[in-house]
Amino acid sequence: MVWGAAAEHWGTPSALFVAALGLIGGTFTAWRYPLLSGKLDLAPALRRAEPLVVIELQPEEGPVLVTLEYCINPDQAEEFIAAIHALRVVRLRDGAIRWGIFHDTSVPNRYLETFIVESWVDHLRQYERFTVADREIRERVFAFHQGKELPVISHMIYAHQS
Repeated sequence: MVWGAAAEHWGTPSALFVAALGLIGGTFTAWRYPLLSGKLDLAPALRRAEPLVVIELQPEEGPVLVTLEYCINPDQAEEFIAAIHALRVVRLRDGAIRWGIFHDTSVPNRYLETFIVESWVDHLRQYERFTVADREIRERVFAFHQGKELPVISHMIYAHQS
């Protein structure tokens, strides 16, 4: 729309010339200010165990609600929230369409992470997209969890009406 207005105002050759200058400037800017600072290990992480399923699911069924229940020391809540927001980026990049972290109002150390994925197959693809760098972020979050067991994870599938 912007280039159409520019072409109408200045003429097509001038608008294309300005667009080309913008591309060249963008290239030099990208070299000078790369998006990723540091080195991330984007190799696939070792395969995690897929979720336990005792009902028959079709790949296209969904959406899928995934919840993780954390028990967090209230003195570490701010650090936990900062760490889990880094995990939010991973969840959304890997296919979640919604993400949230909720604090229980009646149990001060209970937090619930939720994310929704469009279908069961999309959720299973999240396991394939998980990288070594993602695992480091997840381990940082899980380190805040108190208890001998990992956070409780639930997988819920939308119950369609027949």
